[in-house]
Amino acid sequence: MRADARRNVDRIIAAAGALIAEHGADASLEEVARRAGVGSATLHRHFPSRQALLEAVFKDRVEALCAKADDLLGAPDPGEALLTWLRAVGAHAVANRGLGASLMGGGDPTLGSTCHDMITNAGDALLARARAADAVRPDIAITHLLKLVSAIALATEQEPDGPAEADCLLAIAIDGVRPH
Repeated sequence: MRADARRNVDRIIAAAGALIAEHGADASLEEVARRAGVGSATLHRHFPSRQALLEAVFKDRVEALCAKADDLLGAPDPGEALLTWLRAVGAHAVANRGLGASLMGGGDPTLGSTCHDMITNAGDALLARARAADAVRPDIAITHLLKLVSAIALATEQEPDGPAEADCLLAIAIDGVRPH
């Protein structure tokens, strides 16, 4: 892909991500193109369907979450590293209002499971370090934590300050994850 085309794709994904955070997954594609500074034809050349654009936004964000987990693997406090990453997962879930449900409606059937596996593996590595440092109860699984974060995000996505509310609820829940 030429450099200018790659820049267009990056701007389109960034604009779509911002609009999804503001208006949900049904955000206007015309507004995405306008905010990205490209024409509608350019948007549709790179993303022939709404589904293709949503998948690109989601995959880009999942890769960023996994990169954050990799960075946190070297943090001196494994328990805090896990909490930091779970907060990032919560912020990701709140910012992607309706994105998961929209992706379930079609498109690449492997994307959801691939992204789920990526997040699970990234979180599992952080959880293993936290467990080895006795920062988490031994009976906690990454699937428990991811379901908890997802439920909190779903409960707060319509709140005026959803990310802050989600972060507060996650902090309360994390107290139950720590060993007593």
